[in-house]
Amino acid sequence: MKNNSSLIIGREFFSRIRKKSFIIMTILGPLLFAAVAIGPAWFASMEDREVRVIAVIDSSKLFINQIPETEYLKFEYLEGTTVRELRENFSDSPYYGVLYIAHIITSTPSAVQLMSDRQPSLNIRMHIANALEKELERQKLAAYDINNLDGILAAVKTSVNIRTIIWQDDGGQKESHSELAMIVGYAGGFLIYFFIFLFGAQVMRGVIEEKSSRVIEIIVSSVKPFQLMLGKIVGIGLVGLTQFLLWVILSFTLITAAQHIFFSDLGTPSSQNIVAEDFFSSSTLHHSQPIESESSQNFREIFTSIASINFGVMLLTFLFYFLGGYLLYASLFASIGSAADSETDTQQFMLPVTVPLILSIIVMMNAIMNPDGGIAFWFSIIPFTSPVIMMARIPFGVPFWELALSGGLLIVTFIFTTWLAGRIYRTGILMYGKKVNYRELWKWLTYKS
Repeated sequence: MKNNSSLIIGREFFSRIRKKSFIIMTILGPLLFAAVAIGPAWFASMEDREVRVIAVIDSSKLFINQIPETEYLKFEYLEGTTVRELRENFSDSPYYGVLYIAHIITSTPSAVQLMSDRQPSLNIRMHIANALEKELERQKLAAYDINNLDGILAAVKTSVNIRTIIWQDDGGQKESHSELAMIVGYAGGFLIYFFIFLFGAQVMRGVIEEKSSRVIEIIVSSVKPFQLMLGKIVGIGLVGLTQFLLWVILSFTLITAAQHIFFSDLGTPSSQNIVAEDFFSSSTLHHSQPIESESSQNFREIFTSIASINFGVMLLTFLFYFLGGYLLYASLFASIGSAADSETDTQQFMLPVTVPLILSIIVMMNAIMNPDGGIAFWFSIIPFTSPVIMMARIPFGVPFWELALSGGLLIVTFIFTTWLAGRIYRTGILMYGKKVNYRELWKWLTYKS
């Protein structure tokens, strides 16, 4: 009996990992994850190489030669020229756009227009806006006869980054990152939802294919129906587990390699434990020490935040809830496949099975925003939604008793659903040409062998 089960598991496993679709998805998955993780930071670090010249018509005469230029963004200040004249011959001009600053700029900050025959990029708009704001601030402070304007403006400009610290029961503490926890929680919950649907549906389709081709009649002559169902569920589950582990290894390798290739200049984060008094010291005001660029600091924070995640705990909980959720739903999908002759016939039975999964995706957003709320708690305890919701809560920290209760109920429930599905499977797998309804399923459940 054990040998027969292992043969079925091996057949399901090896027949699927040899398929081109498995190989392609195993390669594309990590590439997609790495692109999502590294892509935004990489594109943000890329500079536009096209040189753009903007004509400036300053009616206020306050910003002549005051807008800083970059390697690829130049400004040409024009006098005696109107916007109308520039527009008439704009297509033949060397300008990317025309910046018009009205004389009422000091009282009406919106009296600035950037005109072009295309949509100006956000970077250009922000560069000009920041330059005009700084110059207006400098001139307004100058009206109060304040010396060393540039040094004071640089010193008073402050950005606040709130660090969140979690106090632990053992007296220790650790730094947390709410934004990253939200991303990791959503990704973990969605991946479990995706895997359950993907591989659960594969179990159902596999049962239908074998049933419609009558191969099942030969198989059940030497294997009990329950063994066959369990072997198919475990075999396909191992395929999903193998693919997930390959995704984790390859994604980690690609992200690490990309970090060293594209962001090797970040180096090791320097100590940033600055006492409060240092913010008001003269050395800070005069910037005696080099200050890290904002973009490099942002990238450093991203990778430091990622390094702070306990991937061991995340991986173990993911594997547990993936296996528990998959076994629970795969048994239900297998029973649906055994009761139908085609995928069209499965629609009437799919709704009760898929509604909890779809509901868990909806509730997951609430769980991410309020991980300790009543809705998040109860949906992370109910076995049909706990794999997704609990995975979304894990990055925020979940008490051990809640994990134990949720995991225990999940184990008990998938054992019960597997037993229940086996009773439907043993009858439905050899039944052909009959439209099955819920009343018929109830009869199969109550058969006494």
